[in-house]
Amino acid sequence: MSNGDIFVGEVLGTAILIMFGVGVCSAVNLHHSKARASGWVVITFGWGFGVLAGAYTSAPLSGGHLNPAVTLAIAVDTGEWGKVPLYILAQFAGAMLGAVLGFLVYYSQFQANRERDKAQPTLGIFATAPEVRNPVTNMMTEIIVTIGLVLPILSFGKNAGIGVGRIPGEDAGIYGSGISILLVSLLVVGIGLCLGGPTGYAINPARDLGPRIVHALLPIPNKGSSDWGYSWIPVAGPVIGGLLAGLLFTVIF
Repeated sequence: MSNGDIFVGEVLGTAILIMFGVGVCSAVNLHHSKARASGWVVITFGWGFGVLAGAYTSAPLSGGHLNPAVTLAIAVDTGEWGKVPLYILAQFAGAMLGAVLGFLVYYSQFQANRERDKAQPTLGIFATAPEVRNPVTNMMTEIIVTIGLVLPILSFGKNAGIGVGRIPGEDAGIYGSGISILLVSLLVVGIGLCLGGPTGYAINPARDLGPRIVHALLPIPNKGSSDWGYSWIPVAGPVIGGLLAGLLFTVIF
């Protein structure tokens, strides 16, 4: 994969992922949306579909990482670190672009947030926040849940035939079905339903920090705080979780 393909693929794929994610959170939370108050299940499936669309779009170009935690875990396993900065830079750029696009789709609803009797903070549309604020337990949750994402993703690659592209070695004439991306999407939905309650399951540093920066910069009416005091946890937790998942995978497999 060329540097250009990696950059374009990760920017495009991550932008699609975050556009879907910000979109579904806007749909559920903002007034004057047809999906208003449709609930957590809708949000978790919306993020899962975002992974599906973003990863399938970017996989032919960059492998469809879309997440610095995944990129770091793969680097731990393979020992190839040279393109890690490029992947992560593209993922953050894509996350910010996707957040802007999601905002533009719901621009009228964000503007309606000026209404005094309906005004509400909007950070939860862009970034995560814990239900119970405790840095130790919040960090622990993000680490564990990220391992629960990344370790299965790495393990999917051990199952011949479900990956994307040509299978190497003696089965070089066989192409993977690409179903692994669908499985990852369902995995993300499952994580949201089962493990997302405590912190909102960032499980991706770019997914949280990129849109949080956009939230701070955009002229959103009544947007409230961007909560920078918490912002390091959904970055550090997934980074640690990704590295640990890479180490576990290397030892076990």
